[in-house]
Amino acid sequence: MSGNTFGRLFCLTTFGESHGPALGGIVDGCPAGIILDEAVIQGELDRRRPGHGSGSSSRKEPDQVRLLSGIFKGQTTGTSIGFVIFNQDQRSRDYSHLEQVFRPGHADFTYQAKYGVRDHRGGGRASGRETVSRVVGGAVAQEFLRTLGITVYAYTVELGGVAATFPLNLNGLAQRPFFAVHPDMVLLWEERIQELRAQGDSLGGIVEIQALGVPPGLGEPVLDKLDARLAYALMGVGAVKAVEIGAGVHAARLSGSENNDPILTDGFVSNNAGGILGGVSTGQPLLVRAAIKPIPSIAKPQRTVNYQGQEVEVIIGGRHDICAIPRIVPVLKAMVCLTLADMVLLQRAQGRS
Repeated sequence: MSGNTFGRLFCLTTFGESHGPALGGIVDGCPAGIILDEAVIQGELDRRRPGHGSGSSSRKEPDQVRLLSGIFKGQTTGTSIGFVIFNQDQRSRDYSHLEQVFRPGHADFTYQAKYGVRDHRGGGRASGRETVSRVVGGAVAQEFLRTLGITVYAYTVELGGVAATFPLNLNGLAQRPFFAVHPDMVLLWEERIQELRAQGDSLGGIVEIQALGVPPGLGEPVLDKLDARLAYALMGVGAVKAVEIGAGVHAARLSGSENNDPILTDGFVSNNAGGILGGVSTGQPLLVRAAIKPIPSIAKPQRTVNYQGQEVEVIIGGRHDICAIPRIVPVLKAMVCLTLADMVLLQRAQGRS
């Protein structure tokens, strides 16, 4: 396995590098007859697109998707959906001084160890730009899930160590800076980003993903649990370093009586389980959080070694985000959509609706 395909029945295969001619992919397994408006896909891409927001890279990519197959008269045909997104604003010269150097916090060292060769221009397949294909695949999955009454939301609950102190507000979420959990957090997070920018540093955060309308019964016992598949999907995004389901790490600090979700005649009283018990969905909202590491490309001098094993000091340079948020938020949403679409088809394949 090459590690470029996600899913078992609803599958996304991606290709391309940050500084190559294009990125793209193929979605296999999407049922026929799903209304698929290219504008909807483009809208998801625009939310991930670089070049806007106070913490974003100055790289200006239109990220215009071109659908190549699998769509006829605005509907899916049931065959492979091919797509491509051409790169237009690469500046590979910004990376010439890094050709013989391993950048701290990047995949340079491990890719060299694995393949014996690497694309130093922005990291190649290890670049965050690879996720543009995930967003397209996730948008297709989203439209399939929409026909089933399933809706997925993703939003930021913490940035740079500043946690949200306001409850979830879905009104205007998609247009809000950082996809902030509440509009009153935006100014606080803007100030935190400017503080780190002045220091030549970067920061991370926590993104929460919630899926509503998920029916009970999705997921397989033991080795293919729904929560295991969700964690696998999100950990497959480069900047993600931890995943929590429901109460997550906090559950380890609770007693059993505090953590268990009581069940009454009208349903569950709480949702510490995050909508999953025994690896199978309960019908409650799915609640997942992903911890995002700071961007490793910073303006501060860093110690490393070169190909000759000599210790050197490096300043990354180039155009980079201060924080992966907000651009990673649509990516994480896409991965949850792909997971749920795949699990729905697995359920159907076993004769269960």
